[in-house]
Amino acid sequence: MDTPTLAQAGEPIECDVLIIGSGIAGATTALHLAENCDARILLLTKTEDPLESNTYYAQGGIIYTGEEDSPEQLAEDLTRAGDGLNSREAVSILSHEGPRLVRELLIEKYQVPFTLTAESKLERTREAAHSTSRILHVNDATGRAIQQCLVEALKQHPTIEIMTRYTAVDLLTPAHHSTNRLAIYEPLSCVGAYVYDDETGQVVPILAKVTVLASGGLGQIFMHTTNPEGATGDGLAMAYRAGARIINAEYVQFHPTTFYSRGRAHFLISEALRGEGARLINAQGERFMARYAPEWQELAPRDVVARSIHREMLHSGAEHVYLDIASVMSAETIRDRFPTIYESCLRFDIDPTTDPIPVVPAAHYFCGGVWVDEWGRTSLQRLYAVGEVSCTGVHGANRLGSASLLEGLVWGTRAARDILWQIGGLDGPDPRFIPPWQVTGTEMADPALVRHDMETIQHSMWYYVGLVRSRRRLERALRDLNNLSQDIDAFYRTTRVEPQIISLRNAVLAALIVARAAWENRESHGCHYRED
Repeated sequence: MDTPTLAQAGEPIECDVLIIGSGIAGATTALHLAENCDARILLLTKTEDPLESNTYYAQGGIIYTGEEDSPEQLAEDLTRAGDGLNSREAVSILSHEGPRLVRELLIEKYQVPFTLTAESKLERTREAAHSTSRILHVNDATGRAIQQCLVEALKQHPTIEIMTRYTAVDLLTPAHHSTNRLAIYEPLSCVGAYVYDDETGQVVPILAKVTVLASGGLGQIFMHTTNPEGATGDGLAMAYRAGARIINAEYVQFHPTTFYSRGRAHFLISEALRGEGARLINAQGERFMARYAPEWQELAPRDVVARSIHREMLHSGAEHVYLDIASVMSAETIRDRFPTIYESCLRFDIDPTTDPIPVVPAAHYFCGGVWVDEWGRTSLQRLYAVGEVSCTGVHGANRLGSASLLEGLVWGTRAARDILWQIGGLDGPDPRFIPPWQVTGTEMADPALVRHDMETIQHSMWYYVGLVRSRRRLERALRDLNNLSQDIDAFYRTTRVEPQIISLRNAVLAALIVARAAWENRESHGCHYRED
């Protein structure tokens, strides 16, 4: 291969804080910083619309506090759902700080229009594994409402620049990238990122005193997922390549109920339906959860419900099961309480007011990720991670429903607070020692190859590293993914960098990280289930 040449790119972009991702975690970090200092903040999104994020698609709600509730009771529910493998400190932080931040930020400051009761009080609902009704919601589009309010607030701050259609390629670490070879002796640190500009087709360095990963999850590495297209494990893969510590990667939560049609999952069917009494039935119309979880039945923890549906499908040979809400709720109430789900089902000729909804489990939430402490600090200096890309330990081996938005809110705020304490004493990186991006390939990517490789990743992960795992399946996954990773790496080095190639490269690495962790952990806990 020819020696790489340096791209004829412009000067590096410099800022105080670089935030990669615009969901609740990244937005909260940016807003808290902007409201308390005059630092220049760049917030990157892969798409044209900063609303596009995992947060936007969250239906169910966000944990608040019940009428007769306490931090200790919430902590107990979190720990039970997480199979006892939760960080006690993280659980305590979420339980004590979370409801207060929901009230102060989402209710009072940003005025998210949470659904009210007939008496004009906040309506609280209950979800699986919760011991009381403590979930606030905006019908079945809670994440959308929260994201709209936060993005509107972001646009009001002159020190926050939202850079749309920018895709992070790699984190900038002096030990790996600096032209000052003595930097290799310094502790690992992050000074920004190489970023692909969709408009110019160039990769430019963005230099920052502090970098915050808020890039979301990795559901798209599985064949069935509730996640949007951008959730390809980018932040996890970039952090891994930079040398950050990754933990609990085997714990991928599968949502029990996603709408199924024509061979694939299409959209989330909120857990709130089961919280309101919806029943899981098979093709014969029989309820089956009592056979698998007699104590909780439909309100069992998500991993239990997902595996129960999986077993029922295997037992019957069916491609899906059904969720019946029509027999327990009036048509008018269904349309009022779940308008998004109602309209989405109608597009597939299913009327949930009369018809049972066809559902399958799908990859939903990543409980592991980049290790962070109680302030969102990673093992790399000047690098923070918040939201789903991070692992605070609050979820343990399985996430309690509606805890993800709350975690993003809490750790986004805490990371911003810590950055405020630190940033005054930090110098910016010296641009003289940061080289421009090295162009290694000029060929146009073949979209057929990209799509085939992505589908290969998704099928391998679904069948071999899915709901039920075994040594034989995991060994097959590792063998297939390792071979594919070599092919994709060669592909990456000979083609022009573009978002699809960046996502593919990150997806295969994220898949390998999950598969390796699942192979190494021979004990079944939460959403990591080994049948051997």
